[in-house]
Amino acid sequence: MKDLMLTNKAIARGAYEAGVAVLSAYPGTPSTEIAENFAKLDGVYAEWAPNDKVAVEVALGAAVAGARSMACMKHVGLNVAADPLFTAAYTGVNAGFVLVVADDPGMHSSQNEQDSRYYAKSAHVPMLEPANAAEAKEFVKLAYELSEQFDVPVFLRETTRVAHSHGLVELEERIEKPLKNYVKDASKYVMMPANAIRRHVTVEARDNALQEYVNTMPINRAEYTNENELGIVCSGAVYEYVKEALPNANVFKIGTIHPIPVSAICEFSKHVKELYVVEELEPFVEDTLKANGIACKGKELFGLQGELSVRKIAEKFGVMAGAVVEPEKVPARPPVMCAGCPHRGVFYVLNKLKLTVNGDIGCYTLGAVPPLSSVDTCVCMGASVGMAHGFKKATKGESRNVAVIGDSTFLHSGVTGLINAVYNRSGITLIILDNSTTGMTGHQQHPATGKDLQGNPAPVVLLDELCKACGVKDLHIVDAYDVKAVEKAVKEATASEEVSVIIAQRACALLDKTKQPVVTVENCKNCGVCMRLGCPAIRKGANGIEIDPLQCRGCNVCVQVCPFGSIKKA
Repeated sequence: MKDLMLTNKAIARGAYEAGVAVLSAYPGTPSTEIAENFAKLDGVYAEWAPNDKVAVEVALGAAVAGARSMACMKHVGLNVAADPLFTAAYTGVNAGFVLVVADDPGMHSSQNEQDSRYYAKSAHVPMLEPANAAEAKEFVKLAYELSEQFDVPVFLRETTRVAHSHGLVELEERIEKPLKNYVKDASKYVMMPANAIRRHVTVEARDNALQEYVNTMPINRAEYTNENELGIVCSGAVYEYVKEALPNANVFKIGTIHPIPVSAICEFSKHVKELYVVEELEPFVEDTLKANGIACKGKELFGLQGELSVRKIAEKFGVMAGAVVEPEKVPARPPVMCAGCPHRGVFYVLNKLKLTVNGDIGCYTLGAVPPLSSVDTCVCMGASVGMAHGFKKATKGESRNVAVIGDSTFLHSGVTGLINAVYNRSGITLIILDNSTTGMTGHQQHPATGKDLQGNPAPVVLLDELCKACGVKDLHIVDAYDVKAVEKAVKEATASEEVSVIIAQRACALLDKTKQPVVTVENCKNCGVCMRLGCPAIRKGANGIEIDPLQCRGCNVCVQVCPFGSIKKA
């Protein structure tokens, strides 16, 4: 039986059919749906980990114990998870362990455009790259066979376009994998220097064996249409683009993006007139081929930034020129915080007080855009806290700055920054925007929401008690919708010489289903103060400000900021 599936769902299905028993992940677009779909299947265990490093450690522990396991994350999550991963390549796995990493060419929802293929090479971990949903399911199953055959974690890499595309997937029965026997072996699993030195020799021998093996794998294949003419080397989503844009080209499709099947591609190159590597982001394949003496071109035509497409590839090779209808010019729609977003009032206050704001990764990063224009920095998960501390130390405590972080991100990687600030007597102010969810990736649970991945009741991490346990004594808890209370707390906290924390609480407006009466406008003076909130429910009309009753959530923040009382509660 076949089913039309999102690729991320197909990956979950592949894990299920392969007998995976344990999956741990941290939500991150474009990988989130893998864990969400796996959790719906029978007879398996799935969890949201507090961060990506923990997810890899959980999956590795399960694999060493003898159960097939999976960890999932987006590309920047792999940075966090790199520490255990690099050493897991030395220890090996016992049962199969697959790490799914989702790259984001074009940065649809990411702060950088890194290329995870380099992690595979650097960590000595093989990497498979499917081109569509059907392949993704089968590649997952193949990855587990490779993992156990070569005693190594295996990457499955996808990109945004593959992760969020749909395709027909053949459904097959689950292969039940009994728990493998765990044998105590400190020389294999305890990576103290003496053992690690010996294991490194094993890793290099495994690399050599894999390099030979990939040249024989059917997922690395030459597709000839017209020998002695154009030859294209590609993988993943780009393979689909190339097949559509250049139907007459000879194509070598790479399924194992690391190790690259160099010998097989070398043979392919002998049958084509000119060889091009078409790949997104860095010249990973191109550089490898050139280093092995295979003449090819690639980045002369295609740059290092952004996504490729059928159109871009066709144009670079001089076909389809002018054949594609130009899309209609539509007005830009930059992202904004939702109507009723509890973060809005906080950023309004921070802008009003002219504070430097060290921001973080989440919906609240939108506090950087006009008209709120509050956020000064945003680097990675948890960086707001450490950067605020650095600001304070660099200015000898004179900087007027605060750190802003979400509840999920605080638990992901903000806690250690807070401990550091307390330990090193920083005097920073940290604002935790507690909207009781992981909002940016689609409302996933986390350790402070009271529910697990399946929606079952779970123990709750109390953020205020956690902050106190970190050594924070100056703690404020406010309603994020209460602008005066927020402003008072910020003024008091930033005046303190010790570390202070403000927890601004209010559920995400998209989760709070209690519809409040919408506000009304009378005798508007057209002062424009409410427009500084950037609320999509507020708009300029012929006779002053108007409130869109369909969008208004009744948060009453605009009522509080109107200097003339023209905006009223219903």
